[in-house]
Amino acid sequence: MLWVKAFHIVFVASWFAGLFYLPRIFVNLAMVAPGSAAERDRLLLMARKLMRFTTLLAVPALGLGLWLWLGYGIGRGPGNGWMHAKLAVVVLVIGYHHACGVLLRKLADGTSRRSHVWFRWFNEAPVLLLLVAVVLVVVKPF
Repeated sequence: MLWVKAFHIVFVASWFAGLFYLPRIFVNLAMVAPGSAAERDRLLLMARKLMRFTTLLAVPALGLGLWLWLGYGIGRGPGNGWMHAKLAVVVLVIGYHHACGVLLRKLADGTSRRSHVWFRWFNEAPVLLLLVAVVLVVVKPF
């Protein structure tokens, strides 16, 4: 079980690294001056590659988490309300990941109307989600 936990932590940390940096690329895309096609194309290439890589990291992170929960019974039974809250956070993280994909498509096809300031705020969400998830798992407040 400790090996599964270790790999789960590594893949979650890697997945979040992508979720931290991808919106930062969106900030830069939103700031590209009109007519700067080369810069825009380079940033879109970076964002697409990072999105693909981040998605590949999410799969084992989620799979190993399910293994811990269902296979080893971690967080199951009475007195494990923290796990329900953590699973809600995981659903929010998956939604955030999906939203990144939608925003990337809109940035790529030129239909995004979001400002670089909006993307800066959007970039803070995964930090808060990770903080809540870690507190729930370590502190187990309920």
